[in-house]
This record gives sequence, structure tokens and C-alpha cells, in this order.
Amino acid sequence: MTEAEQPTLHYHPFASFCQKVLIALYEKAIPFRPNLVDLGDPEERAALTRLWPFGKFPVLEDAGRVVAESSSIIEYLDLRHPRAPRMVPEEPASALAVRTADRFYDTYVHLPMQKIVTDCIRPEGRADPQGVEEARATLATAYAMIEAEAGAREWAAGDRFGMADCAAAPALFYANWVQPLLPDHPAAAAYLARLRARPSVARVVEEARPYRHLFPAERRG
Repeated sequence: MTEAEQPTLHYHPFASFCQKVLIALYEKAIPFRPNLVDLGDPEERAALTRLWPFGKFPVLEDAGRVVAESSSIIEYLDLRHPRAPRMVPEEPASALAVRTADRFYDTYVHLPMQKIVTDCIRPEGRADPQGVEEARATLATAYAMIEAEAGAREWAAGDRFGMADCAAAPALFYANWVQPLLPDHPAAAAYLARLRARPSVARVVEEARPYRHLFPAERRG
């Protein structure tokens, strides 16, 4: 694949949903052209909005297509690169398990974590303590569910690393900063440790390290 044929990923290395896609790209060893987007820059935000009107990343441009939303991008990569390791199994029941776990981490770990973080940077007088309380309760429920299952399987949906683990890695990494897994959830913490030991995840963590000052919480492990 020549450089001109490589897909372009519009992203930021510190953004959790972007990290989800980066992990899949590294797992599949797909070369790509990175375009780091600063949403605080009006011109860069406008350029992203022209591709995807909601102005959110990640967005992938490939072979004349524009693909948005992290799960859709990973599914697209499976279709586009069938010889690379699949992030979603072909077998229907296994694929359903991966997609269900993917939605679990995006909805019940990623989003409440982001709610807690976003509330830290709201203007004075615009805090949403009730929303944060609800987000923390959602995380507590999710942690209990992960704890109940993490000791019985190596990865999120079984014995193969896949799209759900791409979602779980950044979600749990940042959630653990705002609502620590230990001491109450040792199996979930051990799963996070397995994720962090994965080369693709370790690479993403290191690439994001220079931007940790952007995180408003006190803990930046």
C-alpha cells in the first residue's frame, strides 16, 4: 500500500474514542496517515465539520469514503482488510457477544467517565452535580458487572482480543482515574492490567502521555 493509498485518520491521541480506533489500527497493522485535530482551533474544527457535520472525531477517510463513529470505523476496517486480524468475529454468536460488550463499554463506562470529566471544566456556576452523581452510579454498576465476569475470561467477550477490548482499554484507563477500580474490583483491575500490557494499548498510552495535562482530574496515573 502506497502512502497515497493509506487511509487518513482525523483524531486526537488523547481522546478516548480516537484511542479505540488507534488500538484496532495497530492490532491490524494497517498503515495510515494521521491528521491530529485541535478542536480548539476554529479552522481545524471547521475542516472536521465539513467531513462530519457533528464535528466529532475520530473520522476516517479511505478510498473516497468518509467513515465516522469508532465502532463503525473498526467494522469498516474489518471489511476493508479481511486478511488482517479481525476485531469482530465472523461467526454470528461470537460477533453479537463482541458488539454487545462494545456497546456496554461505550455506553456505561466511556460516557459516564466523560460526563464526570466534562463537568470539571464547565464554567463557574454551570456544574451539574446531579448528573455527575448519576454518572458515578452508572460507573459503579458497570464496575460490578465487569468484576463479576472479568475473572472468568481473558478478554471482554471471551478468549480473543477484539473490538470490545479496543473500547474497554481507553474507557477503563480514564475511568480508573476518576473512580478507581481498587480496592473493590480486583478482577476488573487485573483486566485493565492485561489491556495495558497489550502492545497496541501500551503504544496508545505512550502516544497520549504528552497530553495528560489536558485531563482536569487530580489523578493522572
